[in-house]
Amino acid sequence: MDFDIERGAGTPARAFDPLDRQLIQALQLDGRAPFSRLAQVLGVSDQTVARRYARLRESSGLRVLGLTTPEAVGEVRWMVRVQCAPAAAGGLAEALARREDTAWVNVCSGGAEITCTARAHPDRQDDLLLQRLPRTPSVVGIAAHCVLHTFFGGEQSLALKSGALDPEQVAQVRALSAVPGPGPGPGHGPRAAGPVVLDEGDRRLLAVLALDGRAGFAELAAATGWSASTVRRRMEELQGVGALYYDLDFDWRLFGVHAMTQLWLDVAPAELAATGAALAEHPEIGYAAAVTGPSNLNAVVLSPDVPALYTYLTTRIAMLPAVRRVESSPVMWTVKGPGPFVTPVRSRRRPWRAGN
Repeated sequence: MDFDIERGAGTPARAFDPLDRQLIQALQLDGRAPFSRLAQVLGVSDQTVARRYARLRESSGLRVLGLTTPEAVGEVRWMVRVQCAPAAAGGLAEALARREDTAWVNVCSGGAEITCTARAHPDRQDDLLLQRLPRTPSVVGIAAHCVLHTFFGGEQSLALKSGALDPEQVAQVRALSAVPGPGPGPGHGPRAAGPVVLDEGDRRLLAVLALDGRAGFAELAAATGWSASTVRRRMEELQGVGALYYDLDFDWRLFGVHAMTQLWLDVAPAELAATGAALAEHPEIGYAAAVTGPSNLNAVVLSPDVPALYTYLTTRIAMLPAVRRVESSPVMWTVKGPGPFVTPVRSRRRPWRAGN
């Protein structure tokens, strides 16, 4: 499925074209690929790639992020749903977004619910987000679902399904990486025998990469106190065992996405793995994971508009025989994406259109 570029309500008129989408997909495949190598794949000059990247950073907030896979570093992920008074949703969502242990903070269902992912070490349960949520009248309910297995997400995103690059270009970009990745995505492929132990130097390294996954080796060496060769080697080690991956944060309206919806599916346990794998193949799915709780499969649907969401629910979802119940929760706006929180808050909110 190739989402067409289109302007939604409130989207500034900008001359985004197929080359922009090709560059985004290439960076999703290899966030640190040199511009010179990407230029070869895309058939343009180095200067053109550099200019497009700079423009996308300025106009759509594009960021390449070097992030850690929670399971690979011994952490547990939770999907947290906070029911709240709509008037308090904005402030509470921004407070959650400022926490270092949260990602993907969304205001949903007309402001009556906030969803976010949180991560915690199992030996430090006192640090769990649930223990620190404000006990105020504005918070009327909290539910937490432990993420058991990711079918699609992390280093994978809808950009990989966009069709911006042809199969030969995808293969060329993948060949650029000198680091053999851990597999096709989170939860797949060879991993370290146990959690990767991070020391203080690793944490300084990862703190810089979380803000800028394309940070130069000189900057990373200065932050860690290591030599550039040590930095390079350690990054290759972390990526090779699946502890470090690269993701993108940008405005999905560049791909014609104007409706984002959380799905909670109740699936027959014997069919959970097969259903999750099938769901991950759907071109509309940006995230899918098995979770604990009465709804054991959580997914995010990215669609051009609400009618397209209806079509998706009544066709692709309806064709999954093991799905017994579906709850949908439209995302009104995203306060925080996959990486660290960036200010100013309100100017970086991404509104999602509720209808035409």
